[in-house]
Amino acid sequence: MNDWPDDGGYGRGPANPQPEGPRRMSHVQRPQVPQQPPRYDQGYDPSFTQAQGTGYDSGYNTGQVYGGAQGGGGDGRGGIPPQYTPRGPSGSGTGPAPDWRKRIKVGSIVLVVGVLAWGIGTYAWASSQMRNEVDLSKVIERPSEGDCTTYLIVGSDSREGMSAEEKKKLHTGSAEGKRTDSMMILAACSSGNTMVSLPRDSWVTIPSFVGSESGKKYGARGGSKLNAAYAMDGPELLVRTVEYNTGLRIDHYAEIGFAGFANIVDALGGVELNIEKGFKDKKSGADFQAGTQTLNGEQALAFVRTRYAFAESDLARTKNQQKFLSALANQAATPGTILNPFALYPTLGAGLDTLIVDKDMSLYDLGTMFFAMKGISGGDGKSMNIPIAGTAPQGSLKWDMPKVKQLVEQIRNDQKVTVESNR
Repeated sequence: MNDWPDDGGYGRGPANPQPEGPRRMSHVQRPQVPQQPPRYDQGYDPSFTQAQGTGYDSGYNTGQVYGGAQGGGGDGRGGIPPQYTPRGPSGSGTGPAPDWRKRIKVGSIVLVVGVLAWGIGTYAWASSQMRNEVDLSKVIERPSEGDCTTYLIVGSDSREGMSAEEKKKLHTGSAEGKRTDSMMILAACSSGNTMVSLPRDSWVTIPSFVGSESGKKYGARGGSKLNAAYAMDGPELLVRTVEYNTGLRIDHYAEIGFAGFANIVDALGGVELNIEKGFKDKKSGADFQAGTQTLNGEQALAFVRTRYAFAESDLARTKNQQKFLSALANQAATPGTILNPFALYPTLGAGLDTLIVDKDMSLYDLGTMFFAMKGISGGDGKSMNIPIAGTAPQGSLKWDMPKVKQLVEQIRNDQKVTVESNR
């Protein structure tokens, strides 16, 4: 007997032990989901039906197979509603387009950091190669500072590190020690750069000085040739003598020997120079025809050392030295050399370890010196011999002191140099 209350046949089992026949269940309407407007910018598919779009489910199994591949929507083959796929601006469906502006920015930053790292590394390496050996603090009774930066550039006949074969090839001889082969003052000024050669045979007064090694004070040595000062006590006494006789303060000192000079020229692949008149000299090994030509290290050294082939001897040689150094600086201080590591490193390596400078001179100061020389070759300034008044004892040269004082005053006050040399 059935104890269940009679509720119309719904919600209970039949009292009859036999299965009850199928009965029709009343339809249950689920709440409607608000229809969303089509979003074509989000990959809306027009074949997607309204019923599918609302997510309506009647509760009956219509024979569709769920979980299969997408794309069946409304074609009678079953499937699931198509899913949203992000599309790029082109509508390709492959995702957002790459942000090239961001990529370029990041790449630029990486490039700048790399260049800075290379530059800092090069600067540190090159600075470590410089020989900061000259102590200008040992120079006594110095003139007051001027408005220009002044360099005393010295070419010595040092044969340090040269083999017997190299000495023979470069015609340097085998003399011991070292002497000054060339001397010049380079004044880097805003009014224009000036290069003044000091002939080694100049007759000057060697003043009192403090020995660079002994620390003892020595009395004045009187009149002598300028190159004797270097032979007596090296660079410090040479600077002291130049300052005493000119009244111009020397800010930096730079000296290079025979081997270093020739190696720098070779590292640059030679230096192009216009030789106005051909000349020969057995002692220096010079043998030049007139005209524009590229000099290698051996030829360059012969060119700047030759004196006996000229009637003016040392004065003609100093002019050639100025001319060649300007051409050398003009070729070395270029983007093709400075920004090219395959040119920069050999050039620096060829000369820095033989370049002797003062203790306060940095690689930046050295670069400023080269660019000042380059400016002279480009017409930004002038090159000249120190004014000469005539001869002096021992076949030396006497300076024209009134002109020398005027020249020094113009350099000290950063004025355009108007003084002319008569030799």
